[in-house]
Amino acid sequence: MNVTAPSASGLAIPFDHHRLDRLMDQVGIDIVVVTSKHNAQYFTGGHRANFFDYMDASGLSRYLPVFVYPKGAPEKAAYIGHRLEGFQVRAKPLWVAETQTNSGTSVDAVGKAAAYIAKAGLKPKRIAVEFAFLPYDAAKVLREAYPDADWVDAVHILERQRLKKSSAELALLKEASERVLASMQAVIETTAAGATKAEVVEALRREEVNRGLTFEYCLITAGSNLNRAPTEQRWEQGEIMSLDSGGNYHGYIGDICRMAIQGEPDAELQDMLAEIETIQRAAMKPIRAGAPGRVIYEAAEPLRASSKYQPLDFLAHGMGLVSHEAPHLTASGPIPYPATDADLPLEAGTVISVETTLNHPKRGFIKLEDTVVVTDTGFEIYGEGLRGWNRAGTRA
Repeated sequence: MNVTAPSASGLAIPFDHHRLDRLMDQVGIDIVVVTSKHNAQYFTGGHRANFFDYMDASGLSRYLPVFVYPKGAPEKAAYIGHRLEGFQVRAKPLWVAETQTNSGTSVDAVGKAAAYIAKAGLKPKRIAVEFAFLPYDAAKVLREAYPDADWVDAVHILERQRLKKSSAELALLKEASERVLASMQAVIETTAAGATKAEVVEALRREEVNRGLTFEYCLITAGSNLNRAPTEQRWEQGEIMSLDSGGNYHGYIGDICRMAIQGEPDAELQDMLAEIETIQRAAMKPIRAGAPGRVIYEAAEPLRASSKYQPLDFLAHGMGLVSHEAPHLTASGPIPYPATDADLPLEAGTVISVETTLNHPKRGFIKLEDTVVVTDTGFEIYGEGLRGWNRAGTRA
């Protein structure tokens, strides 16, 4: 959300449109048609339909926001929203000169977008749309409106656009991370032995919501059981617990993992977590603007492979509005995508999740996950505390 020149509406454009123009020019795109909620939020400067924040289904169709951006012409950008968004837009106008909040279905929204493109005198020959976020019925409407146009998937250029975060975006990510961390601390300190995993997750949800976050998930383990679902399993005295939670702050995700224990960790548990911490620190050490993305794995892999504790897994992935967004640093992670950023230089403002996990068959699931932002001189960790064994029930 890099604020640049004023738009035709007189409001500042909330993203670096020159960067987007360059990305579009590289692949010959005339118009980008955005239909995902996260990208619509990004390009409108934070607008998100509150009525459809948790759902898409509506009657016989679905909610579909549409943002239209013609290359080199931000003054001709448009946003097509649902009629229930009108209240929000009247209270907080968008930067785009053309804002319509009168659609009701996916076909309706895209039809109005196509009509606007024609009204604006645009004649696109190559259109980029989000293939994974454009329903079939809406895609047919757009294709019928421009039967001779070439179609390309917009996902790559939109990921490149969002890769470099602005100071405003970084502030949101930092708040998200620190609020998740504070929520974890509160839950650990107030949870006595015997609580179920489901009860711990519910307590964490309440803590995150009370801190202004939207609770998204918590992957949780207790004892030696490697199952990460919020079940009725009880967290007993002497057992460890992992809390891996994502909390959303105004669209941006805070995602960290920390460890807790009912009682005191023995020497082996101390050594295991110290080993994970060593790998985390080693992976982060070479991070800086200009370094190729692969340096993160190159620093972590020798330590991971030679560790006496196995199976030990390491993962680094981009994050922001979406978990596992660019930079994409590995092709062998749990989410399938090519390692397109492994040989590209890291950019200042890029945010990376760094995580090391031990799935030990006897001691259980032990993990640290950190949110790291690339800077010109190195890196900064968001939500760095609670890295050791956190004692549970100290305030129970």
